[in-house]
Amino acid sequence: MTAPLRRRRPEARPEEILAAALDVFTQTGFASARVEDIARRAGLSKGAVYLYFPSKEAMLEALVEQSAARVADALSDLAEAGAELDPEVALRTGLRMALSTLSQPEISAAPRLILAEAARFPDLANFYRQRVINVGQAALTRILTAGMEQGVFRTVQTPVALRAFMGPVLAHVLVTTLFAQEGDPELEPAELADQLADFLLHGLKPAPPHHRER
Repeated sequence: MTAPLRRRRPEARPEEILAAALDVFTQTGFASARVEDIARRAGLSKGAVYLYFPSKEAMLEALVEQSAARVADALSDLAEAGAELDPEVALRTGLRMALSTLSQPEISAAPRLILAEAARFPDLANFYRQRVINVGQAALTRILTAGMEQGVFRTVQTPVALRAFMGPVLAHVLVTTLFAQEGDPELEPAELADQLADFLLHGLKPAPPHHRER
């Protein structure tokens, strides 16, 4: 008796398509990737792929949603819950969360693709700006503002402080992926986040009284 064909559940297909898309995007580059190659990698027809995603741009946006956008949303939730309660703890927790999560190659892959293709695909760049960068900046702004209002942090220009916190996260992702070399020191993300937080927070804390009048 012939065994029945094993059918994949329809609800599993979007995840299979996105996994295949990420593989193809990473190997060939987003611009060169073809939907038929993604379909073949997923074991589906090209038409079946289009039932779930109208374009490869939609696939990359979906990959961002399940990676960097989740980090931004988590940071937003953290700011809402803890910014006014303890700004320093919220800032430290947010930095640790971002570095620990984006240290995972499967999470940082989609943001790296956006970085590589932003100039050629401005709509994707705008999507990433709105969905990830703006959400993350709003969360950090809330934490920084609460800290300055409470006197936990000294008064600084928020746009400058945002870059100071975002820069190390981006640098860590790039150095450990695109620019990684054999022999690079292995830094545990949570420990790295704690040390970076110390460096950055020392620039935010109010100066001792005998320094303020200088």
